[in-house]
Amino acid sequence: MGDIKMDASDLIDDLIAKLTDWRGVTFTNIRKIIRDADPEIVEEWKWMGTPVWSHDGIVCVANAFKDKVKLTFYEGASLPDPDKLFNNGLEGKKWRTIDFFKDDKINERSLAILIQSAVNHNHSKAKTAIKTRGTRSTVKNKSAK
Repeated sequence: MGDIKMDASDLIDDLIAKLTDWRGVTFTNIRKIIRDADPEIVEEWKWMGTPVWSHDGIVCVANAFKDKVKLTFYEGASLPDPDKLFNNGLEGKKWRTIDFFKDDKINERSLAILIQSAVNHNHSKAKTAIKTRGTRSTVKNKSAK
């Protein structure tokens, strides 16, 4: 019997299926909000078991712990958070997190806006990186292929 390689979305499905308590429900809801907020977002499986959502760079990472589901925004310190969703990692220079505990209600609208802000932040960083590379290096890279 050969090994069956699962793609990232299948691995995330499997992870959620194994979370048979409130964490599975919370994880499912968070995932749906992320995917609805940006239909072009890419699901990835990194660091030997961590669901990651990316669009022009990492947007967020989710982990289930014994007492919480943690949603970490890679560039969270650079994002506006008018509804004060971030409730952990507030002193960090880059990351910000939202810890969801049992019986917490997810502010779907605010979370979707935060996801979209993270994607927009990544877009602006990607555009800046393209501009700073300049025409000469872009042409050089294309002709090297």
